[in-house]
Parts: sequence; C-alpha cells; structure tokens
Amino acid sequence: MEMEWKEAQKTVINVDLVAAAKRQLKFLAAVDRNRWLYEGPALEMAIYRYNFYWLPLLAKHSESPLFEGPLVVPLDCEWVWHCHRLNPVRYKSDCEELYGTILDNHNVVSSVEGTSKEETEQVWKLMYPDEPYEMDATRALSNDTSKQISGVGKCTKYALVYAVKRQSSFFYQVDRPHMSNDLYLAGAVARYKGFLHQIKRNKERSIKSFTVPTYDIDLIWHTHQLYPSAYCKDLIDIMGSVLEHDDTDSDRTKGMKLDVGFSGTTNFWEDRYGVRYWRAGAMYRGSAPSPVRTTPYPCLGLEKKNYASGECQKIINLPETEAIEVMLEFVGVKNVPEELKGSLFVSFSKTQPDSIFNAKRRLTILSESGEKQVACFQCQPVGHLVFEVMSSSASNFPMPKSAKILASGSISLEDLLSPTHNLIMEKWLEMVPSSSFRSSQPICLRVAISATVPTPAPYTLHMVCSRPFAKGSCFFPLSGKIQLAKSWTCVIDDNGNELVSLQMRDFKSSKVNQESMSRKEVIGISKSGGTHRCAEFTGSEWLLIDSHWSIKLPRKADEDGCILELIGNQNVKFFPGRRLDYEPKHCQKQRNDQDFLTAIEFSDENPYGKAMALLDLKSGSIKVKEGWLLFPSLILAFILVEIIKKEGYNSLIPSGNNMKEKDFSTVKLNGKETNLSAVQGNLVDSDVSGGNAVMPAKGGTGCGSGCGSGCGNNISSGACGGCGGCGGGGCGNMAKNGSSARCGGGCGGGCGGGCGGGGGCGNMTKNGSSAGCGGGCGGGCGGGGGCGNKLAVGSNA
Repeated sequence: MEMEWKEAQKTVINVDLVAAAKRQLKFLAAVDRNRWLYEGPALEMAIYRYNFYWLPLLAKHSESPLFEGPLVVPLDCEWVWHCHRLNPVRYKSDCEELYGTILDNHNVVSSVEGTSKEETEQVWKLMYPDEPYEMDATRALSNDTSKQISGVGKCTKYALVYAVKRQSSFFYQVDRPHMSNDLYLAGAVARYKGFLHQIKRNKERSIKSFTVPTYDIDLIWHTHQLYPSAYCKDLIDIMGSVLEHDDTDSDRTKGMKLDVGFSGTTNFWEDRYGVRYWRAGAMYRGSAPSPVRTTPYPCLGLEKKNYASGECQKIINLPETEAIEVMLEFVGVKNVPEELKGSLFVSFSKTQPDSIFNAKRRLTILSESGEKQVACFQCQPVGHLVFEVMSSSASNFPMPKSAKILASGSISLEDLLSPTHNLIMEKWLEMVPSSSFRSSQPICLRVAISATVPTPAPYTLHMVCSRPFAKGSCFFPLSGKIQLAKSWTCVIDDNGNELVSLQMRDFKSSKVNQESMSRKEVIGISKSGGTHRCAEFTGSEWLLIDSHWSIKLPRKADEDGCILELIGNQNVKFFPGRRLDYEPKHCQKQRNDQDFLTAIEFSDENPYGKAMALLDLKSGSIKVKEGWLLFPSLILAFILVEIIKKEGYNSLIPSGNNMKEKDFSTVKLNGKETNLSAVQGNLVDSDVSGGNAVMPAKGGTGCGSGCGSGCGNNISSGACGGCGGCGGGGCGNMAKNGSSARCGGGCGGGCGGGCGGGGGCGNMTKNGSSAGCGGGCGGGCGGGGGCGNKLAVGSNA
C-alpha cells in the first residue's frame, strides 16, 4: 500500500498547483463580491462579451502578442472563461473547432492581478470601440444589460448559463482560511496525485467507477483544468486521454450516483493506499446560507481603520486563541484477548483544559464493529489527544458504567501539525496497559487523524446574574467571591473567569443653558476593582465611551431588515435571528431563532455582508469573531437584556419601515415600542429560560442542553441520530444501517452531532451512506466517467 502511494506521487504535473490554487481562491472571492455574475441579464451579457469579444481578442493575442506584457481579462469574461474551462473536453473541442487550437492562458493574467491593465484596455478600445472594457456592478444592475444581445461571429454552443450556475456554489465550500495555507495545499496536491493514480489504476483493470473527490482534491483539480494545454498534455501522459469533469449531478440522496460513487471511491482509496480518504476541512459544508441582501451594499470605499482601544475596552481584552478542525477514526486493534472482542470501543479526550473541547467522547473501532464512525470536532492546537481502549458488554451512552480501561495512549497535536506529517497521520499506536489489565503483548490501536492548520478562534462571553434566580432562569447565579449587588451582571469567559461586572444607572448631565435632563449610563467594574463608564445614552443613541462607536436605530433609507446599527470605524448592522455563518443547522432549530441577533459587517471586501458576532439574548452568551467587535457587542447585548428586564422577554422584532426620526431611541419588544434608555430594576425570571450560559451540560438526549455540550443518543435502523450541544462540544452518535448521518461541530450539521460551535463530535454513517462530512466534485475516467461532488461518507458538492 505504501509503495502504491509512492508510485502515485511520481505523477508529473506541469503546473505549480499550490500557487495557482491560491490565485484561484482570490479570483473566486472577487467574483463572489460581484454576485450579479451568477445569474440573470448580467450573466447573459457576460457570456455574450466572452464569446464575441474576449475569445477573439485572446485568439489574436495568442497568435501574435498585441503588446509587450500579459493580457488582462475583464472580470465578467474571466468568470465565464473559468466555467468553460472546467469542462476540459468540451473547451478543447470548442477552441479547436472555432479557432483551430486550444486557447490557453499563457501570457494572460487574472483581473484581480492586472499588472498591465491599461495596455489591455487600449487594445480593447481599438478592437471594440462601442463596447466598454469593464462591465461593473452599476452597469450590470441597470437596464443596459437587458438590451437585445445580437452578433455575428464564432460562438460556442455549450450551455454556459447552466455551467456558471453549477459553479456558483463552489466558492462557499472552499472559502475557509486553511484552504489557502501552503501546508494544507501541499497535502491537497499529494492527494490529487493519488486521485489521478486511482483513476488510472481502475482504468488499467477495466474497473468502471465514478470517482468523487473531497473538496481539497477538487480545488486542485479545478486549478489544473484552468491551464488547458498543460491539463490536456498531463492527463494524456498520465492515463492516455483527457479526464472528463462532469459537474451536472448534484443529487446527494442515498443510493444515487454520487452516494454510490463516493462510497466506491472511499473503498478503493483505503484498500489501495491503506489510509483514510476523508480529510479535516475538506468536507461538504452543507448548502450556502440564505443571503442577507440580494444586491451589494453601497459601502462607498469604507476602509477598516485600526484605532487603539480605549480604557474601557481594555477591561475585557481576551487573549487570542486558535482552533483546529480535527477528524478522527479508529481503524483497527491488535493483541486483544479473544474473549474481549466484540465489546471494545475507544474513548478520547484532551490532556489539558481546552475552552473549545473539554469532554470525553467515544467511538467504535471499525475492525471490531464493522461500522465506520468518524468524529469531527474542533479544539485548541496544543497538548495531546488521549485514547483509552475500553471493554464493556453494555451499550449505554455516553460511557457504559461497567466499562473497563484496558490500555491508553496519546498523540501530540503539535506533532500532527508539523510539516513532517502534512496535517495527516495514520499509524499503529502502541498502548500502555492499565494496572488492572495484563497481556502478553501490548495492545496496538490503528489511529487515523487529520487536522486543519490553526486559525483564530472566536471569542465567547457569558452574562451571568449576580443573585439567585428561579428554577426556569437561563442565567446562573454567581458563586463565591463574585457576589455583587443584585443589580449587577457579571461577564465571564468560557473557562468561568470573571472579566467585568456591568450595571445600568441614571445620571444627571447639564446642558449649556443649565437645563437638566435624565440620562442613562453603563458602568463597568473590572476584575481589579476599577470603575469605568462604558456607555451613555444621549437621547437618540448610545455612545461607547472612549471609543469611535455608537449604537442607534438604522437610517430610514435602510430597509434590509436590520434593527440596530453600530456606527464607527466599520459598518456593522444587527439583524434578528441567526444569519449567514450562524444560520441554524438541524438541531439548532429547536431554539427560537428570534432569541438571537447577528452582527453583520458590510465593506468593499464583503458587500453582501459578513457575519461577525452572534448575540444570544436568552442564554446571555455572545460569540464574536474579531477582537475589535468584542466590546461593542457586549455592551449592546447588555443593554438589550436590560430592556428585557423591564419589558419582559419575548423577542426583538424590526420596527418597520415607518420609523420616524423621533423614534430613533426605541426598538420594538413584545409588539410595542420601548425606549432604549427606559430600563431600570433587576433582572426578572418570568420569561427567561433556556440553555445554561456557563457550564456544559452533562448529558441530555436528542439535542444537547442549551449552549453547553450535550450528547445525542445512539439511534438504530432507519432513524435520525441525536443532536449534540448547539454551541460547543456536542457529540452526536452514528445512525446505523443506512440512516441519516450527521456532522459535528464546525461541519455542515446533520441530524446529529454538535451543530455549530467548536467541539462537536459528529459521527459518520456506515458504509458510505448519505450525510456526514464530505465534498468535492466527482470524476469518472474514460468514456462516460463523470464528476459529481460528494461529502465524506455520503455527500457531494
């Protein structure tokens, strides 16, 4: 098996695929900022320009360079060209039919690089004086693109509209920070070579197969195809023909072509190479979330500015932490007494406190159970994963009471993340026997594990009431030394560390004419005992002290559904519910979605919005992706919870489009307008219930309790598995016998597994049935081999 892998790595590819993949990701991001290119009249105009302007210009430049330096392709034409090249057989035949040769990208650069754009524009104007070089968003969204498109010239008959629509969802699957990392991409290139070698071997043995890649392989495959001449030459040298890439199949249903193809690909790969086919960070993420806007936000060149944090912001500064996504499978076990076989499983945990993954979970062993269980979870990239081989005849979950530890071992995460292992490790691990178990030979466990490179982890805060609450309350009372006056709210981190205590109170301020007016302010007491004014209400907005931020109702002109705006260095709006990255997956829907607010930043880089924070007003938790938004999000969440104190909890709803200037100090709660400053008294218990905000739940069936790490129960034939905690560390077990599987924390979500936040452990299904984690775009070989995209143990891209 190792020799077969080494043979695969001898595959010669005449493109620097790592560098080219990074350029492709940069280009796809630019297209995604111009989503008018995905459909409608603008797409039709782009296809027209591609056929009648770009291809003739490229053909002329390829035959005899029109100027010194590379040609720069316009963005809209490049997008259509990109999608055309992703059908390499059709692109080759079209070019040869229309222009007598393959039109390659030699001496052509992307629109996002554009080092010689002025020279290209000059040539374009000479050749096409009546057609602008650029087709920008203003023109794309105007009636100009809906004019009658006509022309006489060479034109492909390939259905480019449908080709573009099929590719428009690809960027969401690969738009992840680790995908552009050199180490991760190097591993993807190695796996792509293994992918091609597997197709070659199947072809040599006349094995008909529909080979389906994971998303890391698919990204590299797409990248290779973007160099048409090199791709055709390389594939002919490798397997004697140009490998087809058919992306027309998207049905992920169990038993359909993609599901069967991925199962076959997995089996061939693991039998041939002796390593797992799945890979952390390369699996299907589920469908893209619903957009906040259908048109780009007019950001008017707003740039991010880094200002020094004010004193009050510094009181809740948290250290930056990193997270990795991990996938784990126990493949086999050796040297176990015969009488213990059939009762074995493995528990796994971390050696040191981990704010993301701090629980003990269990998986079966493939060779013992015949069931392929793969855990997917997030954790901090330090310390060791500890494994305990256990024996028990009981099957209760999460840990049979009668289970006995036979042996234990560990793997260093730092070792896994080193360049030596390329983020992937599969080996026999010699275990240390427990004191109560003796064997003539040490037990050996076959461990398969992969990880993504570390990326910044989100910040998580919890607001906790400082006095005892009724049984139904979602806020835990403080214990021990943190007892304060009953009107204070304490803010803690995921580890339970006290950061700051907040209180809202009245204060008096005098105008120039000595007229006195009542106002509100938010006071914070730091852990060291210092008192800080954090925010004050001015009558129409909340001003954050010693910062560049204010919180107010949206301008009347904004009718996109936001209910509050954060005005300052960036353009941030707050929307009801869980939006974009926080959109609920399966078990998360058990929560009322109107308990949440999502902070979405709009900028030139993200004109359609980027989810930056999630405020859970029922459990009192705040999740924030970047440090600059931590303080504003906390203060806003505190203010809104204070409103809930006075008005009673139901949900925040938009005030509608008839909001007047005088109403800028109000939001609607329970169907009536409430002044943002009119909040007094102590936190009430009446309508505030839900998941705990501090400690993880210790169990639970079905969905994990609240915001902690619950465990989903094991489900038998034909059922849908339990759901892990919707926020951290949930563990959803496998559904047997072809039932729907699930994704753990960080994966797209399924019927089980930790949905959303890090640490969820979701287990894949047996024998490649649908769901789980995976992705990619399949490809067959020879005549009729196609491509469809499928996630690990059952899903496609």
